[in-house]
Amino acid sequence: MSTGQDIAYAPATSLLDLYRKRELSPVEAIRLVFDRLDRLQPKLNAFCIVDHDGALAAAQESERRWHRGEALGRLDGVPVTIKDLILTRGLPTLRGSRLVDPHQDWSEDAPATARLREAGAVILGKTTTPEFGWKALGDSPLTGITRNPWGLARTPGGSSAGAAAACAAGIGPLHVASDGAGSIRIPAAFTGLFGLKPSFGRVPAYPLSAMGLLAHLGPIARTVGDTALMLNVLSAPDHRDPYALPPEDTDWRDGLEGGVHGWRIAYSPTLGYAKVDPEITAAAAAAARQFETLGAVVEEVGAIFTSPREALFTLWAAGAAKLLDAYPADKRALVDPGLVATAAEGERISAVDYLGADLVRTALGQQMAEFHQKYDLLLTPMMPIPALPVGQDLNDPATERHWLDWSPFSYPFNMTRQPAASIPCGLTGSGLPIGLQIVGPLYADARVLRAARAFETTQPERRPPLAP
Repeated sequence: MSTGQDIAYAPATSLLDLYRKRELSPVEAIRLVFDRLDRLQPKLNAFCIVDHDGALAAAQESERRWHRGEALGRLDGVPVTIKDLILTRGLPTLRGSRLVDPHQDWSEDAPATARLREAGAVILGKTTTPEFGWKALGDSPLTGITRNPWGLARTPGGSSAGAAAACAAGIGPLHVASDGAGSIRIPAAFTGLFGLKPSFGRVPAYPLSAMGLLAHLGPIARTVGDTALMLNVLSAPDHRDPYALPPEDTDWRDGLEGGVHGWRIAYSPTLGYAKVDPEITAAAAAAARQFETLGAVVEEVGAIFTSPREALFTLWAAGAAKLLDAYPADKRALVDPGLVATAAEGERISAVDYLGADLVRTALGQQMAEFHQKYDLLLTPMMPIPALPVGQDLNDPATERHWLDWSPFSYPFNMTRQPAASIPCGLTGSGLPIGLQIVGPLYADARVLRAARAFETTQPERRPPLAP
């Protein structure tokens, strides 16, 4: 484990083991990661800020702690990145927007960033996002286009675009992301990664999102074990989030190897309303059958609920309007036109309509709670299509008017606040990743992780063409 390529795709768990054995130092690891970052960033545009000096200083401090046998925390010396929607002390958080003043006070960490620092993680920099995280694509007026390591002409998805592109390209093992309507799981599916949207409140958030109860924080990584390790850190309490779940003395790695024997698992290829690419249908169905070989009882189901698309759009558009309301109206020309259009629709939504949409959200949560009385988990395709070409907002303009129309599997589970993950389950004929979604009952994050780990053991390691 000495070459840059080896380190690039080493899990965080392996890096920590190497540090412990003194076979690798955090400084050596960070230099190898930066060599790769500097070489690939011009192709990918995954970072909006790279903190060479800060990361190297943190790595040097970590190295001294390891030499003294006094590792600071669970992630001491591990390279991580922070999505540019999440406050990071000493670095601007511009949110992919030209509206945000970079010359303001940046002296506060968000809870996720603070917990990572306390655990000794080394922050490489900030990863790109579409403006205010409003869409599932990887471009913004501020930072331009972020590209997919599996094909530079393809988007990595969004809104955690840079996090996914960096992770898939072997630039750090752990990446903080957020998910308001699919923004962790969509790019994880498009780039062949494991991404977990934990139960709402599992990872404390601050400042709170204009998207309200839709907005989750969570990890993107290459392995389930790394994700569980990172969740141990991210889920620690923070008083600034009034919606945070009560602290738990939980190690999310416990029970990961327990398997799914005897579990009752539902598989829905369309949720009753989605149109899915045939290659993806076949791969997701094969993945569902794999759970049978692991000992689960898998039952195919059709419609579970009617499409909540209109209710979600009401909540999303109102949130977009609230976001832009904080900035002068005469600056709208600086904003992504799609966000301006979505916010304009949000401005026309009445309080009565908003509350009606929120009641749909609550009812959907009740339906899924009832569904999980029978089934331990739900499986679906994660995305119905492979990664879109860059610069293309819609997959089928004849039938779609918003990015939500090509991500029908993601947003229902933001509305219900359930834990949901995307795990790689194959490649298309053209070599683009396919993801399987694993959905668990509310607060059953450990169950989702355990099922994902069981499935992970059946899959080969897949690296993008950009990996060398």
